[in-house]
Amino acid sequence: MPLAKKTVRDIDVRGKRVLVRCDFNVPLEGGQITDDRRIVEALPTVRHLLENGAAVGLCSHLGRPKGGPTPEFSLAPVAARLSELLGQPVTLLADCVGPEVQAAVASLPFGQAVLLENVRFHAEEEKNDPGFARALATGFDLFVNDAFGTAHRAHASTEGVARLLPAVAGFLIEKEIRYLGAALDDPKRPFVAILGGAKVADKITVIDALLPKVDRLVIGGGMAFTFLKAQGHEVGTSLLDAESLDYAAGLVRDQGAKILLPTDVVVAPEFKADAPATTVAVSAIPADQMGLDIGPETAAAFGAVVRAAGTVVWNGPMGVFEMDAFAAGTRALAEALAECPGVTIVGGGDSAAAAEKFGVADRVTHVSTGGGASLEFLEGQELPGIAALQDA
Repeated sequence: MPLAKKTVRDIDVRGKRVLVRCDFNVPLEGGQITDDRRIVEALPTVRHLLENGAAVGLCSHLGRPKGGPTPEFSLAPVAARLSELLGQPVTLLADCVGPEVQAAVASLPFGQAVLLENVRFHAEEEKNDPGFARALATGFDLFVNDAFGTAHRAHASTEGVARLLPAVAGFLIEKEIRYLGAALDDPKRPFVAILGGAKVADKITVIDALLPKVDRLVIGGGMAFTFLKAQGHEVGTSLLDAESLDYAAGLVRDQGAKILLPTDVVVAPEFKADAPATTVAVSAIPADQMGLDIGPETAAAFGAVVRAAGTVVWNGPMGVFEMDAFAAGTRALAEALAECPGVTIVGGGDSAAAAEKFGVADRVTHVSTGGGASLEFLEGQELPGIAALQDA
């Protein structure tokens, strides 16, 4: 699906001051960036603007600061990493709005970039406050949205500013829509969707959107136990989404031929990294144990389906992959994805973290930078941060 919106390619940016909304919401530990993929993904757009003579103001959120500026959520580590990657200094401004920011933007030489401080240091950002959006837009000629990870939120820096300045998409948003859109509109077959994670309720809309389009729907992770329970299996103390039992039962009844569920699982008496783990058939889950991963038989079956696919979309881990004892299923699936010769798309969030952890992120076709955004896109929802951009 081509992006039906203008991109930075379609506009003349020379001599313009351009506000770019990026997704620099990177994981930090002790003030150090542990995964810079989101910064790296923004570089093509930023470099294009700088090389074509624009002065660039970059803005983003980081984390969930509450009630104003917090040092732990400062974008300072991002400014340092950007400076390294771009090979030129990227100064972090003390705020994202106000007279000092406007003065810095007005005096910024063309071909250079500054980074505005965390937009969520202002409560007005998430409220999409028109006055705050105006303050953000002041001093800029154009707006580029390249933050796919927040495109499903109508915030001041994603949607509000796009109503005030000529607004186009960056290359990352273009790439996300190209891969995710093609998977939905014209997938190479067989088309396989893998859904994991915790609750069925969180994935009902995406299941309903994908089922008519896919050849196989593979279900693992915590949500699988709701389906197993709906089939009459004992699931012990496993995660159970009781309110979705009827939905799961209906799905298995009507679409059973398309749906692939676990046949064995790894169980433990408690949710602990060092809990004693055993593998059992899904028909033999002990009443006092919880399922924390898919078993080896299931991993092999899921892997075979994935390796034979023409298109795979994966959203959600197969188990508690953060704990080594319960990571084998997710690892096996990630490796199968890397070995699949078809188009392989990892749908952001925990799946992207798993792809990174198991060393396959560079061996799949596309790792989405948006967790919630990629899910809503797969559901067929309109993303406000993209809808507000100029049509092509």
